[in-house]
Amino acid sequence: MSLSDQEIIKKVLWLADIEEIKQLKARYAAACDDDYNTQALGQLFTEDAVWDGGMMGFAETRQGIVEFFDNASNIVGFAVHGISNPIIEIEGDTATGHWYLDQPMAMKNTTECFWYCAQYRDQYQRTEDGWKFSRVKLIARAFTPYEAGFGKQLLADLPT
Repeated sequence: MSLSDQEIIKKVLWLADIEEIKQLKARYAAACDDDYNTQALGQLFTEDAVWDGGMMGFAETRQGIVEFFDNASNIVGFAVHGISNPIIEIEGDTATGHWYLDQPMAMKNTTECFWYCAQYRDQYQRTEDGWKFSRVKLIARAFTPYEAGFGKQLLADLPT
């Protein structure tokens, strides 16, 4: 079976969009792991974006998200965002993404450490500057104290 030139172009553009969204998510993880680098994070969101972290917090608008993450760097001392298994669906200039998050983290000003496992449900918008997050939603699956061992206590209280 042979694809037409039109079908090949459509497939290549789809793959380019998928890769750009994957790079967007990778830049998000890198900025979070860089002590919640708000300069880098702010560039990844649309002006009217929403970040809904559930038990982790909530922020609306790009500026609100920047302020939220600016505070996060005062609470979380160390985190590694291991993001995997993307399922990305594109519909014109919008898209959705489903991802898994495995994140070891240590809190500042305390000895508390946690295993955090969640699912991301993202929404994206194509802009003049490329794909941006319009909504990030985290669904916690486990927030386990490190000392308890992985998965031994599924949801612990988030330290403040």
